[in-house]
Amino acid sequence: MLRKRGSLVLCCMFLFITWNAILVLLLWGRPPPGQSDMPGQEQGDVVAQMPTNDVVGDVLRMADTFEAELELQKKILIQIQSHQSLWEPQIMNKLKVAAPPEPVIPILVIACNRVTVRRCLDKLLQHRPSAELHPIIVSQDCGHVDTAEVIRSYGNQVTHIKQPDLSDIAVRPEHKKFQGYYKISRHYRWALNQVFKTLSHSSVVIVEDDLEVAPDFFEYFRATLPLLKSDPDLWCVSAWNDNGRDGYVDPGKAALLYRTDFFPGLGWMLLREAWEELEPKWPAAFWDDWMRQSEQRRSRACIRPEISRTLTFGRQGVSLGQFYDKYLRYIKLNTEFVPFTKTDLSYLKEETYRISFEKEVYSASMVKYEDVKQGQLNGPGPFRLQYSSKNSFKVLAKNLGIMDDLKSGVPRTGYRGVVSFISRGRRIYLAPPPGWTQYDPTSS
Repeated sequence: MLRKRGSLVLCCMFLFITWNAILVLLLWGRPPPGQSDMPGQEQGDVVAQMPTNDVVGDVLRMADTFEAELELQKKILIQIQSHQSLWEPQIMNKLKVAAPPEPVIPILVIACNRVTVRRCLDKLLQHRPSAELHPIIVSQDCGHVDTAEVIRSYGNQVTHIKQPDLSDIAVRPEHKKFQGYYKISRHYRWALNQVFKTLSHSSVVIVEDDLEVAPDFFEYFRATLPLLKSDPDLWCVSAWNDNGRDGYVDPGKAALLYRTDFFPGLGWMLLREAWEELEPKWPAAFWDDWMRQSEQRRSRACIRPEISRTLTFGRQGVSLGQFYDKYLRYIKLNTEFVPFTKTDLSYLKEETYRISFEKEVYSASMVKYEDVKQGQLNGPGPFRLQYSSKNSFKVLAKNLGIMDDLKSGVPRTGYRGVVSFISRGRRIYLAPPPGWTQYDPTSS
């Protein structure tokens, strides 16, 4: 378009100059202003057009003619200029490359019978940068009237949908006490189908009704969505660090993100393509542990932060507060806004990250448990503490105060068997020996 516009301008200039050159040649024989050249003129008028012996008079008449012609050309140029102001915006609009539309990332709030969902929704609405880019869909199970009233009080700020099947689920006798887990799994399946199939969204961030979000919660997911879409070795982005208790994270590294082989949940983003893979085999219960099985994970990783972007305040639930009093209530929620969308996150791409991470871990000084526990480490770190088996990992993790359970062989926050955390102000990598190849899915 720019080339065509330049050619058009040059052509107009050429025609304008040519036209004026022709005019100059013709003007020598043109009568002065006020004289007529129409047929029927007397011979005296014709003679008056011809050059005379009065050279000064001829020059003056020629100057008058040029002046009149230049005035006419000036008027024409002014008209062209006035039309140009109308053309330029249209031309520039055509030249502009249309920016791709910003992605819409809905927030799916899984609710049941907690009226404290208000705390969750208040924080989401407080930090939400755009209602159009982040519609909030509250999916309620259980049919709890008071909770429904709380959700309805938000009016059109949220979309309230209700899981229609509130019946009990037939389970074998020994699983009767786990009825709640079956209903949660059924609810997740229904709600995610509503988001992806009924509402036709291409991605979603799932939070439960007992989560509070950080100020940069939305910024974090907007920035990591392109990574999730482009890296086939990723299958989720989570806002949660399982070992993210105060004192176990570096408060100066709010922008630091990791890859992890462990599915964290608790505020996580999923793509429609992943749901299309998972939905046909979605489990009847215990969906989160099912997600952590190697058959579902398929060696893919998630992104997780150094400092959590969600905080759980729900001690009571179907898990009856499991881990809450010992770990979850002490998770540090990020308070610093990190402009992730303006940050280069290419270091998180699989090959780049793996090579860099392994180099840092296995070039770190290897230390003993006693030195870590007693704070007798020399230098700023990082340091490597090596475990040799599932049992040795559990002993070390428990004694150091980090979560010691494994799911299908994967430790919480682990990446290639390595768990990163802070102990007494030093970075510690609890790591397997060099040459690690794969997890043992029978370990738990």
